[in-house]
Amino acid sequence: MLAWTIYISFLGAAVLMFLPGKNPRPARWTALLAAAAGLACAVMGMIECKQHARFGALTDVVNLPWVAELGIRYHLAADGISLVLVLLTGIASVAGVLFSWNVETRSREFFALYLALIGGVYGVFLSVDLFLLFVFYEIAIIPKYFLIAIWGSTRREYGAMKLALYSFVGSAMVLVGLMAAYVVAGAGTFDLTELANHANSYPPAFQNWAFIVVFVGFAILAGLWPFHTWAPTGHVAAPTAASMLLAGVVMKLGAYGALRVAMTLFPIGLHTWQNTIAVLAVVGILYGALVALVQQDFKFVIGYSSVSHMGFVLLGLMTLTQIGLSGAVLQMFSHGIIAGLLFAVVGRMVYDRTHTRDLALLQPMNLNRILPFAAVTFVVGCAASMGLPGFSGFVAELQILVGAWQTFPIFAILAAAGILAGVAYTLRVLLKAFFAEDGVATQNAPHCQRISLPERAGALLLLGSTLVIGLWPQLLLQFITPSLNSPLMRPLWKAGIP
Repeated sequence: MLAWTIYISFLGAAVLMFLPGKNPRPARWTALLAAAAGLACAVMGMIECKQHARFGALTDVVNLPWVAELGIRYHLAADGISLVLVLLTGIASVAGVLFSWNVETRSREFFALYLALIGGVYGVFLSVDLFLLFVFYEIAIIPKYFLIAIWGSTRREYGAMKLALYSFVGSAMVLVGLMAAYVVAGAGTFDLTELANHANSYPPAFQNWAFIVVFVGFAILAGLWPFHTWAPTGHVAAPTAASMLLAGVVMKLGAYGALRVAMTLFPIGLHTWQNTIAVLAVVGILYGALVALVQQDFKFVIGYSSVSHMGFVLLGLMTLTQIGLSGAVLQMFSHGIIAGLLFAVVGRMVYDRTHTRDLALLQPMNLNRILPFAAVTFVVGCAASMGLPGFSGFVAELQILVGAWQTFPIFAILAAAGILAGVAYTLRVLLKAFFAEDGVATQNAPHCQRISLPERAGALLLLGSTLVIGLWPQLLLQFITPSLNSPLMRPLWKAGIP
């Protein structure tokens, strides 16, 4: 069933391009059916692979020759880590369609590009052949450019070009590292499981430069400081669904690649660069939170908060402890859900109705009175973003901090300070955007449409996801934790890393 997440997404994109007429309704329903079918396949695939995932096993989905002369295969497989991220992609894709129900300009092309992006993301999370992974990685990036450039808002051409430039520079770095690993291994294959067997036989000098090239190449897309600047700009320029996907799943491609490829193939290089990357992750946590604290653009606040929260993912990866790594993967899922929810409220529920994101202009409107559902949704989303108990972010960040305390006690303290700064900017934007001071009238507030049924459904889907995992984190951890001890991840521990 897992392979069909890819096929259904691309098939839906193809069908959309051939739909007749300008009526957006068929395009909306086609996109929703394709996204929902992908989510259903993801859920069934998780159930199907549950027994294997509990033992950390990598379950083959498809394994066929592709370019036999170069040892390139169409090899899809899944373990607990990829299963969790495939589930995230399914949830985010359905929610994104629901929050794009109002798109009427070239709706067929919009949803076709949207589903092509989703298909590429599914492909990355399921690819075991690294050349195939790279192909899907590029497929996921290209539609993103057009979604922002055509349907975006503030400085959309600049935002799209900046995203493309950073992404392609990172991709070039990744490609150099992958080709070097292929040549030096001498195994004549791009299969990750085969190359991982050579991980500890790669020369240390080679690993030291190959690791940082591949890791940074992927981590650029994950918002690693100081290569993060594309993220807030891209978030602000993107239409709502694209912002949700950019924060929800596209940034996770970078973190996933850093874990699955760079850390797995070059464990000695990882040991060399571990402290440096941990420093950059902590700087990203603090920098993103402090910059968000002074922003006046509502969407920029959420954009910089994503940089801060992705810093926790990278810090968790660098702890190289089981609890820290499992927290990092859980944080990928948690941030994908929560950031998608916050961008949906800001972009669709507020901006599309008030036509402003300026907090100074939003404050007198008393949006909690004219958009009560949006206010309640944002309050709950803020509670989840701050990491309050009962939400998925609490479990994920707690695990990362425990892992960081075991490896970098000082960094754990600094990261905790980043959480406090996150509470400050979250409360500030919540009060300014939705709850005016006593006595401020709402007569200057615009007449706003009620929150639509698709928007309510999308919000409840995301809220329900973060609550379920917050109250029952074992639902995902039973997949994640065994995968960290799998043969594929064993090079990390063989390198003598505690």
